[in-house]
Amino acid sequence: MLTEEELRELRKSSAETRINILKMVHSAKSGHPGGSLSGADILNVLYKKCLNIPKEWDKSPVFDKRDRFILSKGHASPLLYSILAQHGLFEESELITFRKFGSKLQGHPAKDHIKGVETSTGSLGQGISIGCGIAIGLKLNSNPAKVIVYAGDGELQEGSCWEAFMQASHRNLDNLIVIIDRNRLQIDGNTEDVMGLDNLHDKLRAFNWNVIEINGHDYNQIYEAYNQAKKSTKPTAVIANTIKGKGVSFMENQAGWHGKAPNDEQFAQAIKELKEEL
Repeated sequence: MLTEEELRELRKSSAETRINILKMVHSAKSGHPGGSLSGADILNVLYKKCLNIPKEWDKSPVFDKRDRFILSKGHASPLLYSILAQHGLFEESELITFRKFGSKLQGHPAKDHIKGVETSTGSLGQGISIGCGIAIGLKLNSNPAKVIVYAGDGELQEGSCWEAFMQASHRNLDNLIVIIDRNRLQIDGNTEDVMGLDNLHDKLRAFNWNVIEINGHDYNQIYEAYNQAKKSTKPTAVIANTIKGKGVSFMENQAGWHGKAPNDEQFAQAIKELKEEL
């Protein structure tokens, strides 16, 4: 369990992450705020309390032993960029260049431009397969690192995800952890209206995965789920039930904020709400 001091630190850090996300999307006048906001608590726990990711990146003597984090839902790049900047992998002042000409902070993460990005992502449904490949490679090299894939629930409608689930189980990839942002909304509306995913827990168990279901905004549950997953003898899927647009009252549970920037008035209101969390 996390201490009260650690919980206070995480609440503050998550609010800062969400403020950064909105500043980036508002400045660029484009981007994906809804699904970025929903993952702020999860990624703050991962990067602050769980993952071995050196701030020196490839200059670190333990670089090869780092944990590999893959943002499968690449459109949530504002979330990842904010986390990487807070982690010290580049200057936070660069965040404001998001999606602008000449910036390395592209709309979807590009591996060759930013420290901390393991692979370029954006085309949905591919991250779990990539994670399988990396996990297999680590096992072949007797490397103890973990592979963590952060996937959207909507992208699980892609058949390639289920091929990857089969592959991971078949090869007993106990070094692979897939965290599913189960906010139940995608660009076309509710996931259950587009192509239902319910009984997701049972579906994944049928593929012989270890499955943990949590509240994706509860820091203790996120932390405990990761520690349980590390000990599993199977690949683990963490179904993190979240709220799309979390932290901004008028964005919460609204599919319309999947890929739309707030105007000046909306931005001011959102920042005001989030600053109350600091």
